[in-house]
Amino acid sequence: MEMNRIRNFCIIAHIDHGKSTLADRLLELTSTLSARDMENQVLDDMDLEREKGITIKSHAIQMSYNGYRLNLIDTPGHVDFSYEVSRSIAACEGALLVVDATQGVQAQTISNLYMAIDHGLEIIPILNKIDMDSAQPDIVADEICDLLGCDPDDIFRVSARTGEGVPPILDAIVEKIPAPKGDPDAPLQALIFDSVFNSFRGVIAYFKVSNGCVRKGDKVKFFATGMEYEVEEVGSLKMKLVPGTEVGCGDVGYIITGIKSAVEVKVGDTITHTVRPCEKAIAGFEEVKPMVFAGMYPVQADKFEELRSVLEKFQLNDASFVYEPESSLALGSGFRCGFLGLLHLEIVQERLFREFDMDVITTVPNVSYKVYTMQGEVLDVHNPSGLPAPTLIDHIEEPYIRAQIISKTEFFGPIMKLCLDRRGTLVSQHYITADRVELNYDMPLSEIVFDFYDKLKTISKGYASFDYHITQYRPAKLVKLDILLNGEPADALSTLIHEDNAYTFGRKMCEKLKDLIPRQQFDIPIQAAIGAKIIARETVKQVRKDVTAKCYGGDVTRKRKLLEKQKEGKKRMRQIGTVQVPQSAFMAVLKLDS
Repeated sequence: MEMNRIRNFCIIAHIDHGKSTLADRLLELTSTLSARDMENQVLDDMDLEREKGITIKSHAIQMSYNGYRLNLIDTPGHVDFSYEVSRSIAACEGALLVVDATQGVQAQTISNLYMAIDHGLEIIPILNKIDMDSAQPDIVADEICDLLGCDPDDIFRVSARTGEGVPPILDAIVEKIPAPKGDPDAPLQALIFDSVFNSFRGVIAYFKVSNGCVRKGDKVKFFATGMEYEVEEVGSLKMKLVPGTEVGCGDVGYIITGIKSAVEVKVGDTITHTVRPCEKAIAGFEEVKPMVFAGMYPVQADKFEELRSVLEKFQLNDASFVYEPESSLALGSGFRCGFLGLLHLEIVQERLFREFDMDVITTVPNVSYKVYTMQGEVLDVHNPSGLPAPTLIDHIEEPYIRAQIISKTEFFGPIMKLCLDRRGTLVSQHYITADRVELNYDMPLSEIVFDFYDKLKTISKGYASFDYHITQYRPAKLVKLDILLNGEPADALSTLIHEDNAYTFGRKMCEKLKDLIPRQQFDIPIQAAIGAKIIARETVKQVRKDVTAKCYGGDVTRKRKLLEKQKEGKKRMRQIGTVQVPQSAFMAVLKLDS
């Protein structure tokens, strides 16, 4: 198809503002799906997406409208999946910005919009959910105008649920979004923006052609790895993969080259021909920077290699997930994994179990610190067990974020208290409207990693929205808090924590573990320690058998003799006994206040 008849666009919005529902209506109007195949949130094809009501993966699909080819990429809205959004934006020329008429402009709306503007995308503003009783279309339209500097008449007022006002959007996509630029006769240059693993076909890469075209049977190579392959199949992305003979300049499609090893394909890589290669790779989207780190270990130690293979395949489908091997005294061999946030960690764990039948033990999440030693070295420490001895450390720096919170003014006080309790510093406050305020805080990343988002939603009755980005590293008074079980340090439960919070955290940790660790035949002391100093202790009492039950009479020394014999046995058992820590204990640290 001619390039001037192709339109590539994505849908961006805050979580739960109606992106997937709007995509459903566009698919209906373009007859991409038959009425029999149509269902709600049809692009959210994971069970997990439907259960949680959120989009986790961006989904590409091709539609036809009045002789034009429209390539739509639906994107997630949660802050933890913003990397998916950046990849979608890199493959588009335009974006539909959806704003909920009942909730107004939210933090992630602004964040995604700035990302789209930075990439030079044409923005089409859409006001959704105008059929709701609580909708305030005029007020929210003014907010959009302030944000974009557009005219109120440029905003499309729609109800994605009922389909009201949606048809004109298709005409606007054709008229306003520019056709892709590129030279069909230049050497092939195609950007990989996503990939999946198929156990029969190998790796299937989704790409957008910037220059040239790719045909079935071509010899191609991947820039990052330098590997060369023959194209077995190319085609377009409808609800199913539709094979074709070629994917032309400016178009979006998929490619199968028979790659069986997941590590040979990198999202963001450039595909070119081996005979007439392009001179340089496409400047793709930014490198992913994990915010939260946690260890993942197989439940059975002999499943280590299987877990490695599963993580390789999973990384194809989720490029924001990174991992490297590590070992733990308590849990054996496993992997240190990096995530974009706590929801991302939870989703990864759930997907590994559902899609690959892989049950894993996840350790306490923590962030990355910079440790400056007395010798002048700078170490990146992702794990408390990797911390040098205290005598070798000069100082430790922790990552700080700039948090942007948008909320109703009635929750202003409780939100400020929450941020101050988490060592936050107010940078600025700005009233968007009379009853909505935007707060900007500088905060340590470690303080928001656990339950900050949940608490923010609770105190604001679900109204506040939250977005953040890393700003810098700052010196901090941090100590390593160890948890000792039966006198042995459980390295998987160690944390790096601010000195002022160490006692409270250690106390709560011991109390929580006392409830979670099952009772044994011997007493289990649970201790929180900073270096050699014990700061908190709880004891899981032993399960005792009544050995004096058979004594019906006689001297008290007979009973004492039996009890002393039992005591010796318990003492010996404690020396050789091991404490099994259930998975719930590792995640309990996230819910210490509940």
